[in-house]
Amino acid sequence: MSSKGPKRRSMGQLARKEAIDGYLFALPGLLGLLLFILGPLLASLVLSLHRYTVFSPPEWLGLDNYVRLFTDDHLFWKSLYNTFYYGVLSVPLGMACALFCALVLNHRLLFLKRIFRTVYFLPAVTSGVAVAFLWLSILDPSYGYINLFIEWLGFPGPLWLQSEIWSKPGIVLMSVWAVGHNIVIYVAALQGVPDNYYDAAAVDGANGIQQFRHITLPMLSPALLFTFIMGIIYSFQVFLQAYVMTQGGPLNSTLFYVLYLYRHGFVWLNMGYASALAWVLFFIILALTLTVFKSSPFWVYYESKKGKTI
Repeated sequence: MSSKGPKRRSMGQLARKEAIDGYLFALPGLLGLLLFILGPLLASLVLSLHRYTVFSPPEWLGLDNYVRLFTDDHLFWKSLYNTFYYGVLSVPLGMACALFCALVLNHRLLFLKRIFRTVYFLPAVTSGVAVAFLWLSILDPSYGYINLFIEWLGFPGPLWLQSEIWSKPGIVLMSVWAVGHNIVIYVAALQGVPDNYYDAAAVDGANGIQQFRHITLPMLSPALLFTFIMGIIYSFQVFLQAYVMTQGGPLNSTLFYVLYLYRHGFVWLNMGYASALAWVLFFIILALTLTVFKSSPFWVYYESKKGKTI
């Protein structure tokens, strides 16, 4: 009996020491989370309830910033429309383009697969500013490659970034070009589809389209869900393209939400109003993400769970 007491005490001391060591190892990460994420989040929430212009002390407004935002700020609605427009076009087009490229790259008859995969991924890791300047020349109405090709076909080329109508499609075209991340995800998902599914379908007489519809798409649906949600998040944070290429013009046609937020916060130094804009953006993205998650049981297939079948 007496020998068990010291053993229990030594085991308890060892457990406490391991717990302390664990907390010490986690401390830098916890401090970073507190100082650089949770702290700024709380500060922005408090600032959104004040009038704060950096050079003057905060003035309490309550919900006035939010009321003004929804009732007396037409540029807020314009920027929100521009951002929704961009997201509705860029997300599905980018996913479709990435899926097509992934299917081609995953084809067993394609030679030099690794080289082609590297080439397709390069736009995703290239400097955003460099890409923006590249596309400024590509979309030039007079000597840009796209308009030269359109005119070669016998049609007049659009003004692209100089036109209120064509400026957003031009930026969407640029975003669709840089789909390297999605291609890598889809290729990895395609390589995880068992070949015996396709062999069994071929024996049953299924053609390529039927195999794609009933095997490939269901097996890719978790990857499609992930890229869809990330696409929504990224589309609502679009900033660099408009900031470098158009500065929100012409006629505010490319004034995206984050660019408008940036102007309030860092050009006009209205940090309180910018914080309110940031929190509204957070809840918009949260609502859209939750909506997609709620709909996922109807179209996402998981082999380990009962639900949608192939």
